Amino acid sequence: MSTDRLRWPLERHHGAPSRDFRGYGPDLPNMAWPGGARVAVSFVVNVEEGAELSLGDGDEANEHVFEIVERIEGAVDLCMESHFEYGTRAGYWRIMDVLERHGATATMNASARAVARSPWLARDAKERGHEVAAHGYRWERHAWFDEAQERALIRRTVEAIRDACGERPIGWHTRSSASPHTRRLLLEEGGFLYDSDAYNDDVPFVVEVAGTPHLVLPYAFDTNDMRFFAQGGFTFADDFTRYCSDAFDWLWDEGAKVPKMMTIGLHLRIIGRPGRIAGLDRLLAHMRAKGGVWFASRCEIAHHARTRLGLAPA
Repeated sequence: MSTDRLRWPLERHHGAPSRDFRGYGPDLPNMAWPGGARVAVSFVVNVEEGAELSLGDGDEANEHVFEIVERIEGAVDLCMESHFEYGTRAGYWRIMDVLERHGATATMNASARAVARSPWLARDAKERGHEVAAHGYRWERHAWFDEAQERALIRRTVEAIRDACGERPIGWHTRSSASPHTRRLLLEEGGFLYDSDAYNDDVPFVVEVAGTPHLVLPYAFDTNDMRFFAQGGFTFADDFTRYCSDAFDWLWDEGAKVPKMMTIGLHLRIIGRPGRIAGLDRLLAHMRAKGGVWFASRCEIAHHARTRLGLAPA
């Protein structure tokens, strides 16, 4: 592949990179996943419980997301706090049991304040063979941060995750929008092999950041359990299974020629509910029965993709 295909375009207003509407075009790279897999499936389990906004934790407001439509302002929202607590108290164990039963390795997309409050979770995930990646410090959007503020938060996030599980994160994913500086600051911090702050492809790709090639593993909001909330279209467990199975089957067919990657976003407090977990169980059973799938953490995919895309091994 030409090195021109790996280059990030020139910068535009406010220091943001110019948009790339073509990507690989018809010249997709052959990722040659281990075992001849047609699809590398990345389960990303978001760990945000305890990192959400809460007046009870001294934050400037209460979180307002998803199932709870009533907004509490000016007082501690015990309802919202309890909703998030379900994820670590019950949802986590249920998800781990299902993943283990099907032999699937996942990435725990962890907000640092969450794992600082539940370090047992990060340690348990590592012991099970899952990756612990960084999902910001306080599950916050970075779009409006200045460089100094963002630099400090990235460093604080790395330190908190290292303290919780004994190992620094090598992957990063910002809630919602990153800032124009995020990738450059990740490289400045050092130690990050990839970020997932993109939603624009079905295969890993490389961008150039301040003259350095950097790997991006795209994320997805459609194959994601958050669609159970906010009028996302999922009501029953089978809605999740059917949609994600259709996406997998299509990528599996395409993967006969060029292997693809599929990301499935999960949340402890969402798919971990007893009325939804069967959707994950049935999806995994479908994938295993079909075969040609590599269940991998994002760090495993990153190491493999770096070699296939001509980057130095890390």
